[in-house]
Amino acid sequence: MFTTSANRYTIIIIAEETFGRLIMCTAATYKTDDFYMGRTLDYEFSYGEEITVMPRRFPLKFRHGGRTDEHYAMIGTAHVSDGYPMYYDAVNEKGLGMAGLNFAVSAHYAELQDGKQNIAQFEFIPWVLSQYATIEQARSAIEKINLVGTTFDSRYPAAKMHWIIADKSGAITVEPTESGLKIYDNAPGVLTNEPPFDMQMFNLNNYMNLSPKQPQNSFSNNLGLAAYSRGMGGLGLPGDLSSMSRFVRAAFTKLNSLSGSTEEESVGQFFHILGAVEQVRGCCEVAEGKYEITIYTSCFNADKGVYYYTTYNNRRITAVDMHRENLDSASLVKYPMLDKEDILQKMSDEDRQTASRRDFYVIIICVYACFNTYLLFPDFNDILSIACADSFGICRISLIVTKAYREKL
Repeated sequence: MFTTSANRYTIIIIAEETFGRLIMCTAATYKTDDFYMGRTLDYEFSYGEEITVMPRRFPLKFRHGGRTDEHYAMIGTAHVSDGYPMYYDAVNEKGLGMAGLNFAVSAHYAELQDGKQNIAQFEFIPWVLSQYATIEQARSAIEKINLVGTTFDSRYPAAKMHWIIADKSGAITVEPTESGLKIYDNAPGVLTNEPPFDMQMFNLNNYMNLSPKQPQNSFSNNLGLAAYSRGMGGLGLPGDLSSMSRFVRAAFTKLNSLSGSTEEESVGQFFHILGAVEQVRGCCEVAEGKYEITIYTSCFNADKGVYYYTTYNNRRITAVDMHRENLDSASLVKYPMLDKEDILQKMSDEDRQTASRRDFYVIIICVYACFNTYLLFPDFNDILSIACADSFGICRISLIVTKAYREKL
């Protein structure tokens, strides 16, 4: 039944309803000179998601009324079905980012209500990012909507999700629950899955003694307990793959993370932060012989509109810059993820020959310099030898050659 479906999004819906409790994802924010946000998508196989740029004039028609033909541009990872992008995560040109994560047990969508602005769960990300530039604007608008479980394809149930929305000023979490649509301030700037966000935050109380420093004995003064190794910072940090443990681990790692502020340092550090919660094939079995893996990890520079990603099979960071596209067009731009391991190979024969010629010339120059220096100042033999050895290793060899030549004269 899966292979014959023309609408692959329906496969996603079925899979999330079938394996919803086992889907593991983590999202985080990070700020240096620029603001960054991203997530992991953890599942046992990919759905062919693509990096998708939605330009400003791409027509957006919302399921329960409303249409916009001009809006903020955005970039993110999406599954595009019948020309419509179902975004997993995205950022708009104003620097507002958003990611949807599995919330299979607690998610409860409202019923359609007359007189309210009904927004379908599958269009929630483009609805927010197309219109709002800050989390304050988004929060104010979300408080007034009715988030419903209408699906992209009416034959299948809704994907149960909750969302993190963030900009450089902070983050919020939005959760559809049986008691209504909840909006929380998200101080740590992280999100995983179950349980609900307020319980995740309360659970952090159990880890208030975690520290990146070497542990001290606070167990008992009557016991001579001591750190038995260096590198024991974070002692007690949970290491299992449950969403509660990943929430603690992601929050601790992000909040204690230090990096430089260049783009390379910031992006590299962000991938290290989410690397703390990556899924490795074989460690989380979801069905007989099937294991969750981190399908992809994303990081977007919200200030510059650059979307970075890695995949399970390709650890090299790939970047897509939305501003290199025509953002005033009306057509989606899609880039399939590069999912083949990209390993930097050894030098080519041409590069090797160039390096060999360069090394040869360096040796000739060093030999010539050492030879002339030794002839002019023979009493400085020992000093010259030390200086050559310290400044350029090849000079010691050059000096030996020079001494041998002088003995022949």
